[in-house]
Amino acid sequence: MSRLKKQPLSVLEQFPAADPERAEQTLREELKNFDRKIVVLDDDPTGVQTVHDIFVYTDWEPETLREAFEDERQMFFVLTNSRSFSTEETKTAHRQIAENISRAARETGKDFFVISRGDSTLRGHYPLETEALENGISLAQGYAFDGEVICPFFPEGGRYTFENVHYVREDQLLVPAGMTEFAQDKTFGYRASDLTEYVEEKTAGRYPAGGCVCISIKELRSFDVEGIYRKLMAARGFAKIIVNAVEYEDVKVFCAAFIRALKDGKHFLARTAAAFPKVLADISDRPLLTGKELAREGETNGGIVLIGSHVKKSTQQMECLRESQKELAFLEFDVNTYFNPHGLEREADRIAARAQQWITEGKTAVIYTSRKLLVPDGADPDEILEASVKISEALTGIIGRFEVRPGFIVAKGGITSSDVGTKALKVKKALVLGQIKKGIPVWLTGAESKFPQMPYIIFPGNVGEKTTLREIVEELM
Repeated sequence: MSRLKKQPLSVLEQFPAADPERAEQTLREELKNFDRKIVVLDDDPTGVQTVHDIFVYTDWEPETLREAFEDERQMFFVLTNSRSFSTEETKTAHRQIAENISRAARETGKDFFVISRGDSTLRGHYPLETEALENGISLAQGYAFDGEVICPFFPEGGRYTFENVHYVREDQLLVPAGMTEFAQDKTFGYRASDLTEYVEEKTAGRYPAGGCVCISIKELRSFDVEGIYRKLMAARGFAKIIVNAVEYEDVKVFCAAFIRALKDGKHFLARTAAAFPKVLADISDRPLLTGKELAREGETNGGIVLIGSHVKKSTQQMECLRESQKELAFLEFDVNTYFNPHGLEREADRIAARAQQWITEGKTAVIYTSRKLLVPDGADPDEILEASVKISEALTGIIGRFEVRPGFIVAKGGITSSDVGTKALKVKKALVLGQIKKGIPVWLTGAESKFPQMPYIIFPGNVGEKTTLREIVEELM
């Protein structure tokens, strides 16, 4: 691990130049006759950071998945929100999902490929989710999986992988993921930045670092599709396939070889960030959404900004928002009321009453959690996760208490945005409109939701610059 160190951002310039036209043409050749359904299971709502005109479903009931399989679009997302689940809940949910996906595929006569979309900073229930899927789908479909693609590359959020090491951009530096605050997560922490070592760490040695199949930048930039294809065809026993990538062209070249292997009978799952699904489903780029596109004619109510994420970047973005000259009213939600009988419920009532008063006056209410939960020493990860979930439910329940329709809603943080969407707004099916900033998606809520046809901005906790939240709020006001 001692070889790992922070790198200047300029290190990305050391690689041979990408060839966008050739990469696109190479992928397009393999996309011909590739028509299987792409099912993306999203462990929080932020995985649609790179796509548009795609549906997101918030449950995995058999009838829901059948509807998704019958839709003309090749790809759809299922929001599992499993990053907020306990270990046992995650296992149970993914086994049920595996069974219901297989059933929908049989009923509609369509083949499929599953992507477990995880956090680009490597947090989440890994390898639990993909192992539960592997077991469940294998039983239902009658075949064994040859490998699992691991590709956390996500340039919109400053996440790059080279020499098998995954990096997170911090200003003008690339920091090995294991050296960031994300690796210190109390529930999903880890040490390794080298993805081969990360696999060994997370699987407790069942998949040693030396057994990983690694696809290098050199192979990708030299368009060695045949060589990569042969590596994929040789994979057995749910082998871990590490994809290095620093540009979208790298993913396109890999996907060309990958699709060829799928067509030739190989069976894979994938654990990736948001870039991989975009490439595999051939989703085009589109311009960023504007406040004018999202505005409702005649709207006079202020909006709501809900900040549940407590990572350093979210706190910095909130402090920058305070500097705005727009009419904003800040309300602190005291997370430590969790330790008082009915404390969270009373706190949510207090905040909801004040926020509704302000938005009817045309002000935008910014509701944020106090920055530190006073967790007792020695609390285990599941206890900490349970506290986080209850706090998030209370915080997002504020929106559920609203009788006044806000002009817009911005939710900051993965669990926060999921709970707002599914529990407070009661969304069952949403259309992804696109992104308002790089990596920051916008849902259009469905007719069944609490506030139908409302633009709902899902702002990941670990994405954006210090000014990004302020820029979005000012754009919407």
